[in-house]
Amino acid sequence: MKKYYRSPLPFQGQKRNFLKEFKQALKSFPPNATYVDLFGGSGLLSHTIKQHYTDAKVVFNDYDNYTKRLKNMEKTNKLISDLRDICSGEEKRIKIPQPIKDKILSRLEQEKGYVDYISISQNILYPMNYLNDLEQFKKETLYNLITKKKYENEGYLQGVEIVHNCDYLYLFEKYKHLDNVVYVVDPPYLSTDIRTYSNKNYWKLTNYLNVLNVLTKTSYIYFTSNKSSILELLQWIEYNYDFETPFTGATKIVKNVSSTPKSSYQDIMIYKRI
Repeated sequence: MKKYYRSPLPFQGQKRNFLKEFKQALKSFPPNATYVDLFGGSGLLSHTIKQHYTDAKVVFNDYDNYTKRLKNMEKTNKLISDLRDICSGEEKRIKIPQPIKDKILSRLEQEKGYVDYISISQNILYPMNYLNDLEQFKKETLYNLITKKKYENEGYLQGVEIVHNCDYLYLFEKYKHLDNVVYVVDPPYLSTDIRTYSNKNYWKLTNYLNVLNVLTKTSYIYFTSNKSSILELLQWIEYNYDFETPFTGATKIVKNVSSTPKSSYQDIMIYKRI
């Protein structure tokens, strides 16, 4: 099985910078367990589990319709190839002049059916800026960041059981009766730009707090960031009221992430085996 150290197509919030720590955390859990990736994202964590534990059952909830993007990869490659030709005379990482921008927009307008605008964003927008439709691109400054390589996904989710856009609570209820189940829980972060997530309108504070119920008396690997005050709140409750939270006795790993040259935040992974 080919090893992927990042998702085959761009994805906002993918966990490639946490893979080393994630693999280390997996050593705390059984190699033959059922791993349920409740908010599958790009599938990178599911892929990594299956690669690390070939005998494990891995359930990937395609919560953001990532597999649809994978199925349209060749179409995306052809479109980016055309954009590369349009920008062939332009310097890399430099603002694209208006006449070339007009040609790019014209080519995008010609595309019929499904267009993977997230992948297009990575190629012609400032890094970490992802858009969802053509009208948004018309308002933006474009840059020549077009990749020289074709996107590939051979064997990416091989051996992984895929469910599509399933309610995470349904999956939790389906598997919670098992003795040997581990939940991978990576919900959209609070206080983070989630415009590219297909379920972006779903997440309110109450929804985010409800996810913590999944972590109660279960084995889990959970991701959050310090942009949320959830951990601070639960630590305060645990200290002042002598009340166990889902994170009592868990292992916490923190990584500093630079989102822009002038801003950064902490990505956090917490895991616990019961």
